[in-house]
Amino acid sequence: MFIDESVITVISGNGGDGAATFRREKFVQFGGPDGGDGGKGGDIVFLTDPNINTLVDFKSSKKFQAENGEKGSSARSTGKSGSDLIIKVPVGTMIRDFETGKLLLDLSTPNEKTIFLKGGDGGRGNIHFKSSVRKAPRIAESGREGVELKVKLELKLLADVALVGYPSVGKSSFINKVSAANSKVAGYHFTTLKPKLGVVRIGEEESFVIADIPGLIEGAHEGVGLGDRFLKHIERCKIIIHIVDISGLDGRNPEEDFLKINKELENYSRKLGEKPQLVVANKIDMLYDDEKYEKFEKFIKEQGVKYVYPVSVIANDGIKQVIMKAWEMIKEIPREELEEEYSVEELLKEMKKKDDWIIKKLEDHIFEVDGRIVDDVLRKYVFTGDEGIINFLQVMRNLGMEVELENAGVEEGDIIIIAGYEFEYVV
Repeated sequence: MFIDESVITVISGNGGDGAATFRREKFVQFGGPDGGDGGKGGDIVFLTDPNINTLVDFKSSKKFQAENGEKGSSARSTGKSGSDLIIKVPVGTMIRDFETGKLLLDLSTPNEKTIFLKGGDGGRGNIHFKSSVRKAPRIAESGREGVELKVKLELKLLADVALVGYPSVGKSSFINKVSAANSKVAGYHFTTLKPKLGVVRIGEEESFVIADIPGLIEGAHEGVGLGDRFLKHIERCKIIIHIVDISGLDGRNPEEDFLKINKELENYSRKLGEKPQLVVANKIDMLYDDEKYEKFEKFIKEQGVKYVYPVSVIANDGIKQVIMKAWEMIKEIPREELEEEYSVEELLKEMKKKDDWIIKKLEDHIFEVDGRIVDDVLRKYVFTGDEGIINFLQVMRNLGMEVELENAGVEEGDIIIIAGYEFEYVV
């Protein structure tokens, strides 16, 4: 099964909370703090596997989550870090943010291992909060949360050469002759239902990759036939081998076929329309009028194409010349620059944009406090017991909460709700 797009959700692991514990030791206040740090959450890692050529593994599995870090514990013990989740994808996979369509990763190198989402750091235990004034801190840091992101995976095959043409012009037979692709060949249209890759060997250490794309028909760029689904796979190729049935035995006009296919390429993408082409006039063995080929060759060159080859794929005649010219062109043409990637960190910052303080009046004399600063404090610290709540309010006061409450019209005696806790406002 060939699957070239999939939408999944990836979640990096949460960091473990730090511990607020105390050891029992004679002559040390409360036994002294000994809370250890929390473990780091696991990362989401993408790995390009050359042995995978579709996204079929993501058809049923839609959520991928790395392991959370464990909490710290007493005796300064650090919690165990969560395991990274390694997600294997085919070479040529592009990862986009589902909501914005922005390209976040372009995985075009075999065995490339890339950290996509980092797991949350573990929180610090209360041993880090001891001071000459606070000898028995009942405060520790919360582990940082992991990141959840919905992404779209797109597969674009990384071929040097793309075969295009109408159905049944001989593309599958051609790729079978020049490589070990084993494309299906039959006497009816659309025998190729998905792209096939083949490796063409020129020498012991010289080769290139060729792709057989399902036959295009008129209107393909608008969704007619099969080819429109796969045109994106040839956007990265260096050159196009355009195969035309010169025999005309099916009642087709080779000149018209050439123009229509090129029109579909141009309509789909300007880049495709501008790629260098080699034109193969296939089934020359079935053509009994030499003037027809000469007319075709002249017509093609008038369209700006330099290289036209009479070929009989069945008879294995003329194929070598095409392959050698393709190899010569491939070596001279650099692969086009990849689409610029958008920083995951920048995307996450945009997603988390929130006002510093959000104060809502729920009822008369009842207010709720929310906002980025509240979130940051709650994410950063673990407050335990009554002393912890007092510490939390002190932190919020130091960050300017009282001024914001007064600006919002809060008066003495009003009820303030923060993170589910209710407090009476006292000046």
